[in-house]
Amino acid sequence: MPVGAKPRARRLVRVLIIDDSAFVRRTLRTLLLSSRDIEVVGTAVDGNEGLAAVERHDPDVITLDLEMPRLDGFAFLRILMRRRPTPVIVVSSHSDKQTVLRALELGALDFVAKPEKSVSPNLKQIRGELVDKVLAGAGSLVEQLRRRLDTTREIMALREEDLAPSAQRRVATAATGLVVVGASTGGPSSLRRLLGRLPYNLPSGIVVAQHMPARFTRAFAERLDREFPHSVREAEHGGLIRGGDVIIAPGGCHTEVQPCAKGFETTVAPSEPGERYIPSVDRLFSSAADTAGSRVVALILTGMGSDGAMGVQYVKIHGGRTLAEDESTAVVFGMPRVAIATGSVEAVLPLDAIAPRVVSLVNPSH
Repeated sequence: MPVGAKPRARRLVRVLIIDDSAFVRRTLRTLLLSSRDIEVVGTAVDGNEGLAAVERHDPDVITLDLEMPRLDGFAFLRILMRRRPTPVIVVSSHSDKQTVLRALELGALDFVAKPEKSVSPNLKQIRGELVDKVLAGAGSLVEQLRRRLDTTREIMALREEDLAPSAQRRVATAATGLVVVGASTGGPSSLRRLLGRLPYNLPSGIVVAQHMPARFTRAFAERLDREFPHSVREAEHGGLIRGGDVIIAPGGCHTEVQPCAKGFETTVAPSEPGERYIPSVDRLFSSAADTAGSRVVALILTGMGSDGAMGVQYVKIHGGRTLAEDESTAVVFGMPRVAIATGSVEAVLPLDAIAPRVVSLVNPSH
């Protein structure tokens, strides 16, 4: 740096807090300001104030309560994503599974637990998750997320027209191979779009490790099962994997696959204290490689962190195929970037190109 030159000021992530609880607003402000990379540029008590504050402050990221007077979080999201797409982190109680999932479908990027008024031993964990997700959100491609949600609805409408009711579900046979998927921040919308383009009658079973807390994954699986012709369920210990099944790893646990008399089955094991990624993409991918070898296709989708990087290397060594989502469509390019850097990803594709490649890999004759 030239003598006398001033150091360039660090660009802080600008956050707007929207919540009708004064306690929550104060607590979130304190937690966020504990990071030297974040500044809180404003607060609002409902969606109407929030929309005005967005115009006034131009935040990089918004934290959003869902249950508010006048204009609630859902209406706010619909208007925001239409007018001025901005990364949104929902702050909600863990009891609100369905409402949180609905918010993710409307364009929210991720969610964290709401701080409680009583002294909570989980406050440090909430602080860590909140800061990490806000920082990741600041670099996300939220406009891509909005477009993805719009076109997913179009794909689903077309597929419902193409599928006769009697053909929408079939009696599946044991899977002949495995498609394993890892995702984190931005993953729920990516998975919905991926399923919108994948046939429901693949010969391979699909097992998904989506970073999500316990109790949310079952509700997530149930929503996908209602929405798509695929058979979608949460993984169970000893559950048979059939062709075309979509199996979601339970939050708070690790899901792996192993051989069984009829082909492949899932195993579910508790997580250990201090583990960062739960459910672990690395553990799912590695177990799939051990179990199915060259009959594995591993996908790394949007997400922050490095989970899956070791797993794709393991899949590659065992003769499986490895794909990662391209930066042009990944809402958060963290997980794909780290996986690609290992040199073990054979193809980097935009999200809409992944499903056709998967079909060609599990159906080589097509």
